[in-house]
Amino acid sequence: MRALTIGIGRRVHAGVSEFGYASLLLFEGLYWLFTGAFRGQPVRLSAIAREMVTIGVSAIPIVCVLAFANGVMMALQGIYTLRDFGAEAQVIPGLGYSITREFGALIVGIVVAGRSGSAIAARIGAMQMSQEIDALRVMGINPVRHLVSPLLVAMMVMVPVLTVLADVTALAGGGLLCVTQLHMSFSAFWNAVLSVLEVGDFMQGLVKSLVFAMLITLVGVTNGFMARGGADGLGRTTTRSVVLCIAAIIVADMIFTFFLSR
Repeated sequence: MRALTIGIGRRVHAGVSEFGYASLLLFEGLYWLFTGAFRGQPVRLSAIAREMVTIGVSAIPIVCVLAFANGVMMALQGIYTLRDFGAEAQVIPGLGYSITREFGALIVGIVVAGRSGSAIAARIGAMQMSQEIDALRVMGINPVRHLVSPLLVAMMVMVPVLTVLADVTALAGGGLLCVTQLHMSFSAFWNAVLSVLEVGDFMQGLVKSLVFAMLITLVGVTNGFMARGGADGLGRTTTRSVVLCIAAIIVADMIFTFFLSR
């Protein structure tokens, strides 16, 4: 029992310490973002643009494929389930609500966590182990300003943009199946979807995507700065970053859904 208690205490202490370190990185990243220009170390737009291309533009193909497949799958399940009750036409508002409020942001969050969350942790972890972070400090370059702030801006811009793209693509996939199964035109499908959706439905997904973007960034950079142990440690850090990113996204999505859907 003593060993079990000590083990639990150490894990809790490590978790609280890591949460505090992530909060400090967030505060410092925002600090340099808004005050760097006044202190002679601005956050470079070229660095932000480079991260936006890596995080957002490069993820467009996989986001479109997964969102389209998810839309088809949801429409298929909805039609076949509601057909038993003679209400298969109700799949259209169901698709509109579920995709814009929930699954568009969730798909993008998981894709970006798998692609960029792991890449961020691996890149910063490699720099930490090769003492490049210390070299930046010696040269008078703040590592958080140089590494974290551009990532934070790029994530919080590109993840909502990808979410809008995923919403449209998933609705297009669901609409394609509805056209073939419900014998309706594509324009009639879009009119039915837009007639039930409101601005708040889209905004709910966009707010979630902003939170997901911040979580992915913080988990990735925190694991990267805390990386130790050579090649094996870097591998564990990358794996841990992906797992924690996806877990944080799902838990945050659950909390949002609980409060916003009541």
